[in-house]
Amino acid sequence: MEEVLNFDTIHKYNVFNNNKTLHPLVSVVHLDKAAPRHNRRLRYEFYTIFLKQIYCGDMRYGLGNYDYEEGTLIFLAPGQVIGQNSEDYYQPQGNALVFHPDLLIGTSLGKNIDGYHFFSYAVNEALHLSEDERKIILDCFSKIEYELQHAIDKHSKQLIVSNIELFLNYCTRFYDRQFITRDNVNKGILERFERLLDSYFSSDKPQNIGLPSVAWCADELHLSPNYFGDLIKKETGVSPQEYIQSKVIKVAKERIFDQSKSISEIAYDLGFKYPQHFTRFFKQKTGVTPNEYRNLN
Repeated sequence: MEEVLNFDTIHKYNVFNNNKTLHPLVSVVHLDKAAPRHNRRLRYEFYTIFLKQIYCGDMRYGLGNYDYEEGTLIFLAPGQVIGQNSEDYYQPQGNALVFHPDLLIGTSLGKNIDGYHFFSYAVNEALHLSEDERKIILDCFSKIEYELQHAIDKHSKQLIVSNIELFLNYCTRFYDRQFITRDNVNKGILERFERLLDSYFSSDKPQNIGLPSVAWCADELHLSPNYFGDLIKKETGVSPQEYIQSKVIKVAKERIFDQSKSISEIAYDLGFKYPQHFTRFFKQKTGVTPNEYRNLN
């Protein structure tokens, strides 16, 4: 099994990168201070955000490559692993913002941290920054670092966490911008999503594995579920789950006209385990039962 280097404390990660530990639960790490090292698989027990400040070459985006010179942000949640083992040496560059979940206890950010879905985006769905956006990010890092370099007082935690929250809110805005500026890519994914559902319901998959899940669709489209969810929501105004449910209703309405099949058979063909679940679902979405809809039409 490949070795994974685990960092369970902020201090251990600072030592690894030749940085001082100014606070046990948060640090702005200057990666250029680290010594050249082998590529390794690394695991972090805290939130980790990397800012690449050099040209990164071809960055993966969805199924394609995307060149971007101004920088990229990569987000990792506690417990995630990044990197690969190899004998190649490299010199780390850029910055990393790292903060332990314990820092957020009792704060508004602690209550809302799960709402920042980009911590579960895949690495190839990183945030690509413009030059102006990179300046804003670096300014956020500077404000956090300013607080860390001064004596800790009763205001320190609130100011540090508030600046982390401000940074994350900017990242949310920039991801929204990325969705919009890559409109053609997004539309391509939406079209593939629609074709995927068409293919699904014209096959025997519903009878074999049930209704399509968001996770299954995201995997088929080679996207992380949360990134896929945010993208579809931004593009259509509804969640992937709601989109799938609308598709189920559309297909169900078409099949209800087929008098040769009972409502139970249609339910099974669509992937419902029990006909009564289909009837309840259909009425919830349309206001009438499948039988009532058949009779009305």
